[in-house]
Amino acid sequence: MRQLQGMDSSFVAMETRNSPMHIGSILIYNPETAPGGFVRFKDILNFFESRKQLSRTIRQRLVRVPFDLDHPYWVEDPDFDLEYHVRHVALPKPGDWRQLCIQASRIFARPLDLDRPPWEFTVIEGLENVPGVAKGSYAMVTKVHHAAIDGMSGVDLLEAMHTLRPDDPPPQTPDTWKPEKIPNPVELLGKSYFNAVTNPLKQLEVAAKAAPGLAKAIKGLVVKDFDLSSEMVAPKTRFNKVISPHRVVEGRSFPLADIKAIRALSPDCKVNDVFLAIIGGAMRKYLLSKDDLPKKTLTAMAPISVRSKEEKGDMGNQVAAMIAPLGTHIEDPLERLKYVHGRTTNSKAMSEAMGARNMTEMSKVSPALFMALGAQLYTRLGLANRGVGPIFSTVVTNVPGPPVPIYSSGARLESQMGLLCLTDGLGLGHVVQSYCGEATIAFTACREILPDPEFYIECIIESFEELLAAARVVDTKPSEKPAATAKAKAAVKVKTPAAAKPGAKTKPAAKSASGTKAKAKPATKPKAKAKPTPRPKAQPKAKAQAKQKPQAKPKSKAQAAKKPATAKANKK
Repeated sequence: MRQLQGMDSSFVAMETRNSPMHIGSILIYNPETAPGGFVRFKDILNFFESRKQLSRTIRQRLVRVPFDLDHPYWVEDPDFDLEYHVRHVALPKPGDWRQLCIQASRIFARPLDLDRPPWEFTVIEGLENVPGVAKGSYAMVTKVHHAAIDGMSGVDLLEAMHTLRPDDPPPQTPDTWKPEKIPNPVELLGKSYFNAVTNPLKQLEVAAKAAPGLAKAIKGLVVKDFDLSSEMVAPKTRFNKVISPHRVVEGRSFPLADIKAIRALSPDCKVNDVFLAIIGGAMRKYLLSKDDLPKKTLTAMAPISVRSKEEKGDMGNQVAAMIAPLGTHIEDPLERLKYVHGRTTNSKAMSEAMGARNMTEMSKVSPALFMALGAQLYTRLGLANRGVGPIFSTVVTNVPGPPVPIYSSGARLESQMGLLCLTDGLGLGHVVQSYCGEATIAFTACREILPDPEFYIECIIESFEELLAAARVVDTKPSEKPAATAKAKAAVKVKTPAAAKPGAKTKPAAKSASGTKAKAKPATKPKAKAKPTPRPKAQPKAKAQAKQKPQAKPKSKAQAAKKPATAKANKK
């Protein structure tokens, strides 16, 4: 039996019907590499059964202390049942990408049963009309409570459920797992009394360790190594309200080579800065279309992993946070990228001065009762609608994935798209995941706050295309710049499994579940969409589509595309 730490406990305290605190993914598998080219649900169950000893998360459940007087405990569940946690459904016909996203949204919106190990995997068959996805492929929607994993320990869970080769044998590691007795309330209250006595000593120890970092931070402010700007406090937007229990999810995949080409636009720019600039541009376009863009820049909370090598397999969260302004007040994409890079450099310097690890340790000694009461009052009083919200507009978490193909039950993982938990005051969150030379930008949103996910994903695509076009122009010689601009836009490679070509009755090939169906809007002409989805196979480029683009371009796709009908469609 192990006790949760402060940040892990806060995710349990924040759990409500409208805010289930789990994270997850949509994974798409191609069974052509499995024995016989086919994977049965029974094969998946047997595969997980043979590997469950590789993850501590699989068989541990939460036990809460009465009245939340202390942090909960992890206990080895004596009633563990694998078939409860691994489920099986099928899409109705026609089985397209939009149906998959809707089904994933419904699954992800439902809270986990916290009286069992807090995770569920749902296998979804019937992906018969997702362009670029091979017939017979299946998806898996994963849900794991945030108290059990952060982004990096989630990667470890992904590794435990996958192999590097389709025919790898079961692990030879012996399964020494033993169930534990569930402690009764009297035992838990006794432990909480002991912890209440010793906690002040732990707080003093953490404060002593944090003091040098605080002094260093003050010195950094004095000598102007970094600054505390008002830009780090976000204005209130439509995304920062009380959320509903309903969700929408969407995503797109982009070649990492294109992301690195954009990174070269600004000296010392990081890949994460590029993603922040793309998302900043997308949020700007979306809010402009709603006539709701604040003059002040929006900000993102970017988690920073402080997990050491020794803690790689541990459960729970080892993360600190950095506030990153998104430059939504800047129209020019290149200037926005430079601005984002400058502000993230400033935020990183501040985090390093204070010590990201120290910030994490301070959360571990926070009194459990106050954390639980604070979370419950914030929700019950609806403070997010009263102007009391987070100092950031959204979340952008970057989770690195494997650079080589991996397999589950012999089936090759084609693509992955991250899903994120939401809370009151945070109605939109983004996950960036890399896999096999590609990166997927996906978002999870409250359906009442963002009812038109297909339009928002187009905003993300357009923001990416603008930055990539700028990168292509910079790479050309001055005399070649005019011709290079058109060529750059035609060369954009965005994986969109359900994006329809202008005037075409059939859907184009798309290679990933990371791509999504983005319907063309009446007021705008779709930009060139290059090869679709997951695998890095040779696919047709979008030059044919680029030729169909009109000479006169509208002012802005995001401004022109207002689609009330989309909201109704998504609610269905």
